[in-house]
Parts: sequence; C-alpha cells; structure tokens
Amino acid sequence: MTSVILHPPAGPIDAVVSVPGSKSVANRALVCAMLSKESSHISGIPTGDDARVVLDVIRDSGRAVEIVNNDVHIAKTPILKFPGIVDAVLAGTSSRFLTAVACLFDSTTIIDGESVLRSRPMADLHDALVSLGADIGHLGEVGHLPVSVSRGSLSGGEIHIAGNVSSQFISALMLIGPMLNEGLVIHIDGPLVSRSYVQMTADVMKSFGAVVRTEEATIAVKFGPYKGCDYTIEPDYSSAAFPLVAVALREGRVVVPGLASASLQGDGEIIPILKKMGLSCEVSGSDISVSRLATTHLLPLVMDMSDCSDLVPAVAVACCMASGESVLSGIGFIRNKESDRLGDLANELNRAGGNVTVEQDGLRIVGPCSWTPVVLETYHDHRMAMALSLLSLRASGMKIADPGVVTKSWPEYFTDMASILGAVETGN
Repeated sequence: MTSVILHPPAGPIDAVVSVPGSKSVANRALVCAMLSKESSHISGIPTGDDARVVLDVIRDSGRAVEIVNNDVHIAKTPILKFPGIVDAVLAGTSSRFLTAVACLFDSTTIIDGESVLRSRPMADLHDALVSLGADIGHLGEVGHLPVSVSRGSLSGGEIHIAGNVSSQFISALMLIGPMLNEGLVIHIDGPLVSRSYVQMTADVMKSFGAVVRTEEATIAVKFGPYKGCDYTIEPDYSSAAFPLVAVALREGRVVVPGLASASLQGDGEIIPILKKMGLSCEVSGSDISVSRLATTHLLPLVMDMSDCSDLVPAVAVACCMASGESVLSGIGFIRNKESDRLGDLANELNRAGGNVTVEQDGLRIVGPCSWTPVVLETYHDHRMAMALSLLSLRASGMKIADPGVVTKSWPEYFTDMASILGAVETGN
C-alpha cells in the first residue's frame, strides 16, 4: 500500500486491543540466547522487522531455530559461524547489537541496511569497539553503515562512552561483555539518556545467567557464559501507547490485555502521563484500561521525557488536544531516530492543524488544536505512522503515506486497531 485513508467509526471508543511483545526486550533476549551454547525457549516474540533480523542471523549462524506462532526454540548448539553479510533493513537496534556480536568472531562480517539506516549515526559504538581491540572497516561514510567487522584483538577491559547519544550503544557493549575474557567495565561520561533501556538490558542478561552491576555512571559485566533460559517477552508499552492515547482524542474506553504484567520498560510511564493529563487509568488483573468522558478537559503536560523517549510521538498527539501549553524536554537526541522525531513530527502535526514548536531539546505544544484531513508523511518511521493515524479520530479522511513502515514493530497495527481507526481504505 502506498497510503491508507482512515475513517474511524462514529461515537465513543469501546475497544480491546492486544499489542505485540516488546521488541526491545525481544532483541536483548534473542542475543543472549544466541550467545548461549545451551537451548532456550522464548515466548511472545513480536513479528516485526527487528526481531526477524536477529532470528535470521541466529539461523545463518548454524543454530537450529524452531518457531511456532510467537514462540521460538533455539537448540543446544554453539554458534558455528557468523554470517558474512547482515542486512539489518531498517532495524536500528538490531544493527547495533549485531555489530557488537560480530566482533566476537575472527571471520569478517559486513553490517548494512537500507539508506535510512545508513544515515543514522553509529560512530560512538564503532569507536568503542575499536578501542576494545575490534577491527571495524568503514565501507561508506565514517561512523555509519555499512561497516566490516571482525574480532581483531578484542579482549574486554574498561571503556568510556558518552551517555547522551544513544543507550543502544551501551546496551550493545553490555550484551557482549560476558563473552570477553576480561569482562567489561563501561564508564558513562555525562548524563545517560534512556537509562531505563540500559537497566532493561541488565535485567534480561541476568535472566540468562550474566553477572551485571549497574551504578550511576558505571556498568560492570563479568566474564562468564550465558545460560539457556525459558523466557517470556512482556507486552510492549511503546506500542500500547497508541491505542491508549486514542481516548485523548475522543471519549470512550480502551483496554490492553496483559499490559499490567510488564515491568521492564521505561515506557510504562505512559500510564502516569495519561493520569497527569486527566484520563482515568485502571488495572483489572493483568489488564490496563484508559477511559475519558466527553466532559473531561485534557490537561497540558510539562515533562522531561529522556527516559521514555519512544513515547514522544504518541504523547505529542495527546498534548495537541490539551487546553494550554505543554513542554516535552530532554529529548534532543531523538532527532537521530528512524526519523527526526522532533522536526518531522512537528512538521506533520502543524500541516494538519497543530501548534508545535521545535526547541533545542524538545517540543512546545499549544492546544487544543483543530484538525484538517491532509496527506501525512511518515519518514520511514513506524512510530510516526502510528501516532499520526490517531489524528483521524478528530478528522475523518486523514491519509497516511507509506503505512507499511509499521512492519518494524507492529505489522498488524492497522488490522488490530480497526475497532478504533476503522477499516483501512487503500489510497494512491
């Protein structure tokens, strides 16, 4: 599909929306399972591109992989080889993790991806791996993909890395730490953005037997083999934000089954955020519901979102409906995500009727806004497509360009959201 036109059903929202497993947790668990010589069983794997890229590498490395529905069994065998070429497509997290993993092997691997992924900066990770002894060859622009990777004299030890660029670089280094003879001590220079993702990495590693100690500015990983594990991927709060935010645009109620069982994700902050904005949030067993009356006035939000930056597109849409000025700060670094999640997001919201200003480290949003159906660009960004689709709840006929980008994390997004967004009409 080149575009979709959205005509949500009239009236209050009344929806139950199941979300996929967390791709962030899944990628970390799959890497740990890949590096273990023992068998692992991982339940709840999401079907998006990120997990698929890692699973393809596990298969190509000589591990027997059996997939039944969303469950993956990885057989008890060591990695026999590492692929000569890894095509990460648009999967930024996967490309960074797999670049680090490729450094564990004497053979040379080329890590590459589509043009959008090639544009994303990776110099800090490449420099860190080189300082640890790995061989990184730049096959294009320095600090970007494609690169050739091999072990060189990689041995571990201590390293310094900036904390304000991408937590994925730090997580990538952590994941290979147990495989390094000297272990690994990471000293974080400056403030650490997305700290919750670093803690998530540590928690998943510990489930697979790794010994990890996290402190304010230091992370220590001991040398020692990963163990096999039966592991269940928890529901994805980053994805759940979109159906839950829907009730910020129209009265009604949305239930996400099983979401309350999730505990590792910083994006669980979406629940406190929606409460602060005046929505009603309830937990029933393991289900979470968010509701809003037609008479409820949405409150503006002033918040540092550096620890839950993936929520920004959805929260920005909610802030557009609040009465007053919202300020989302601490997120300048997300200009280097799949898209410029400040500039591109503000541009599309403003074209449809928003009042959004880009600041040095965030967004200033004045609402409530009135919307007009337009063709909204998605900039190869899954979260942009999902967030902008919600505007159709206030302006039926909104058109979303390149909707297929949602395959990165939630391929079934438009089908699963049909009770909120309506049936998809294909555009040109």
